[in-house]
Amino acid sequence: MPDLDVLVINAGSSSLKVSRRPLGHAVTVERIGAAAIWRGDADLPPPPPMRDHASALRAVLQVLDERASLAAVVAVGHRVVHGGERYAAPVRIDDAVVADVRALVHLAPLHNPANLAALEAAREQLPDVPHVAVFDTAFHATLAPRSYRYAVPESWYVEHGVRRYGFHGPSHDGVTRRAAELLGRARDTLRIVSLHLGNGASAAAVDRGRSVETSMGFTPLDGLVMGTRPGQIDPGVLLHMLRGGMEPSELERVLNHESGLKGLSDGRSNDVRDLRAAEAAGDEAARLALDVFAYRVRTALGSCVFAMGGVDAIVFTGGIGEHDAATRAAALAGLERLGIVIDEARNARHGPRISPDDATVAVLVVATDEDGVIADATRALVAAPEASP
Repeated sequence: MPDLDVLVINAGSSSLKVSRRPLGHAVTVERIGAAAIWRGDADLPPPPPMRDHASALRAVLQVLDERASLAAVVAVGHRVVHGGERYAAPVRIDDAVVADVRALVHLAPLHNPANLAALEAAREQLPDVPHVAVFDTAFHATLAPRSYRYAVPESWYVEHGVRRYGFHGPSHDGVTRRAAELLGRARDTLRIVSLHLGNGASAAAVDRGRSVETSMGFTPLDGLVMGTRPGQIDPGVLLHMLRGGMEPSELERVLNHESGLKGLSDGRSNDVRDLRAAEAAGDEAARLALDVFAYRVRTALGSCVFAMGGVDAIVFTGGIGEHDAATRAAALAGLERLGIVIDEARNARHGPRISPDDATVAVLVVATDEDGVIADATRALVAAPEASP
């Protein structure tokens, strides 16, 4: 089954990543609809015009087909961010699934529209193979009601689906599996806190292989500070801004595109690398943004540890989690009495283990491979006897 040739499609609002597993061929497109750029695992010609996800996908598939015929592809796996309560596992895509994903657009306005655009384009351009949706929310289907319910009227939950869902499921699933392998332990014997830190960021408490707590909630706006999203915020602040005359559409735009690290740094950047350079030059707004980011990681870590009644391992992943040693050090500083210790030299080398060998809690840096998790889930579904035609 690991040898089955699968195409994985991961679409953002103006980006598209297509990778072929296990061959490893991959192309990423950015700035779709503008002056598109692309990069891949090999040299690429100048990009053609890409006005939308459909034209971008067409161009990418042509490049990948030239490297190795796409006729060998047995299935296409799609990352879909929000699956609501209905989808707790990967599913073959049909028209009903497409309609459900469209109905959930309002819950993930940065993500589901792009997922949907790429999904529809791929079904049109690759009609003869099964397509599978792998949902970010599915890994967190194991959350108990005490974790996922909000203290709001019952009708909000029953009629409107207002609850915590959690996101970054393929990442949390994949890196905790890899962490267990690195430790030589079965995942179902470990209590692991997974910290996915990037432009999107979330924490998850994975207790013996099951997600029992996570920082994101009803939408991907909640929880940790992110690149342009605020994370946890008092809903009274939002009411205050609306009563002050801000339009709901403008509030949504600010929360999704102008907040987080970008907002805290007074618009300087949502990229930690830029903020580190600004901090070194004495920029106080950049320093504040970085301090708040690390502090929120620290408090989310505490919530996850207490949800599980302890912790055996902490895993950093994502663009920031994998590459920014200063954030890792700041988030875990002063926790030695809890058995959480970082080895400075190992941290500077970015792991994979950044704690001393004899530390009570293992601290690891694991590269996320969401595409690999999606490919494996897609293979498992299409290879299952009940999924056969």
